[in-house]
Amino acid sequence: MKAIDHNRLDKLVLDARKNADARAEGYRERALKIYPWICGRCTREFTVTNLRELTVHHRDHNHDNNPADGSNWELLCIYCHDNEHQKQIEADRGYTDTSSARGGGATHNPFAALQDLLKENKQ
Repeated sequence: MKAIDHNRLDKLVLDARKNADARAEGYRERALKIYPWICGRCTREFTVTNLRELTVHHRDHNHDNNPADGSNWELLCIYCHDNEHQKQIEADRGYTDTSSARGGGATHNPFAALQDLLKENKQ
């Protein structure tokens, strides 16, 4: 069995990380110039002070697909970005949307008796 060259392996991993960081910086900067600094899901607005919390999401989940027009990108806050990837993970595992199994929406109406209460107060 051949011995593992740890120095070579460490250099390979370091180079791969540097290249990935360089690619990420390139498309992130371009996306921030193209799009307004607003999360595409929750519409939270960003400024220079909190811009680090705004991420670039690849719609097709391919980080190497970076067209110049930005058509594969959308800006998402870190929370919505995590949620988007979690949905993808669940879809890949075959999980179904639990909200549709429950009927979709809330069935309780907290204001159902409000009209009666208002009538009582007027009397």
